[in-house]
Amino acid sequence: MADKYLLRVTAGPSYDPASHETVAVNSGTPSTIRSPLCSANICVRIQNYRGLPCGSPSTSSYFSNPPHTHDQYSIAFSFIPKRTISGKSLVFGNDFEHPIRDRIPPGFSAAFRIVKWAIDPGLDGDVYADKPYLYGNALSSINVLSVGPKIGENRLDSVIGVEAGQEEKPITEGGFEGGQELRENLNIPENAAARQKWFLGGHDRLENWQWEQGRLYKADFFNPYLDFNEFALKLPGFSLKVLGYLGGEDYLRYVLKDKETGEVLFVVVFTLLPKQQVEEEEAKTSRPRISDGTKAVTETEKSFEPREDDLD
Repeated sequence: MADKYLLRVTAGPSYDPASHETVAVNSGTPSTIRSPLCSANICVRIQNYRGLPCGSPSTSSYFSNPPHTHDQYSIAFSFIPKRTISGKSLVFGNDFEHPIRDRIPPGFSAAFRIVKWAIDPGLDGDVYADKPYLYGNALSSINVLSVGPKIGENRLDSVIGVEAGQEEKPITEGGFEGGQELRENLNIPENAAARQKWFLGGHDRLENWQWEQGRLYKADFFNPYLDFNEFALKLPGFSLKVLGYLGGEDYLRYVLKDKETGEVLFVVVFTLLPKQQVEEEEAKTSRPRISDGTKAVTETEKSFEPREDDLD
């Protein structure tokens, strides 16, 4: 069933699809996002990718690196906040515009317990709400976090541009150009897993952290459990295929947002499209046009043109 669908990944500064652009998956070329709350570069990598744009690489050299040889996907991003955001307020996760309670597959509750136990103990949400969500605090949910220098407002665009040429190299935990000292002053562990656990240790640690206006941060979110080609969640000792519960055009949306104000930094959307629909749309757009802009009539279409005697 999965081979009847193609993935399309888009990213933008808001929930509005009109603000999004298609992400060049596995290309190493990031999508640059500028929202009222941040400037960001986003790279998406998917193992064994089957989707749009047509001709996209099926994999990335990212998955050849020892820490990522078993991962199925990665959402890596660099961002510079345009205002300071509290550590307890910035969340990363999934949400939907419409209810999904009638399409939640059997076994979801068990899968969610495994996710909270094995992957992200800080994950919280309500999938039965009218607008379902699953958010984790960014400081404990993001797999890798690197803290950079403070950048002047007039250098935002140039720094984001520099980062665009460096994104294919996997991000590593730590800090640079003053970022490491900031982590040390707050007693944040150097190891990624230890840092995630440390921030789960109490609200005071989250409150002491500030996502500072004008500072450069790098982050990577990845795991080996979500297979986008099968739309299946493959957990330790448990597998849950959700493809059969998706009707028509469906999506999985990731968002980085300030939960206190509801403001969005950026949104990444994975949309599942019927392959036949994509092929039909491509056929329409690829039909040659004549000089006045109208579509040329093919030989097949000519055979269906009515003759004069058919019009009587």
